[in-house]
Amino acid sequence: MQNYDSSAGAGFMSAFIGAYFIFILFIWALSVAGMWKTFEKAGKPGWAAIIPIYNIIIMLEIVGKPMIWILWLLIPCVNIVFSVWLINLMSKSFGKSEGYTIGLIFLGFIFWPMLGFGDAKYVGPSAAEAQNGGFGNNPFNNQNNPFGNQNNPNDTPPPAL
Repeated sequence: MQNYDSSAGAGFMSAFIGAYFIFILFIWALSVAGMWKTFEKAGKPGWAAIIPIYNIIIMLEIVGKPMIWILWLLIPCVNIVFSVWLINLMSKSFGKSEGYTIGLIFLGFIFWPMLGFGDAKYVGPSAAEAQNGGFGNNPFNNQNNPFGNQNNPNDTPPPAL
């Protein structure tokens, strides 16, 4: 029976795992540095990028979405849709397009530093709620006056067909 020495294989495997860990740590640090600078561009604390749930809360503040989104981001399967939506609103808050959103999703370690260290300017919250002051593009979003403007009623009849 042959006696195999497995120490050479174990040494190679531990070196491979160690190199892989350092590579992943470098990718993570690159993404966090880009997210840190992106948060600072939006006037938020950069250190929030390293706190797991708090960074999502800060992203919601940057894009102008309500805090109920935290709940949606915790529900399995629903969180995928809302995460993509949140990242899309994040890129639009810096004047970028949907193509940039795809980059943030699939190559975040490249696109977050580009957003943070690049020439992108924070243009304000991109969510319709933040721009409208209400809930989306709903014309009935005035919560204090549910019957519309009574000083200027719309008394015009509908067009005759």
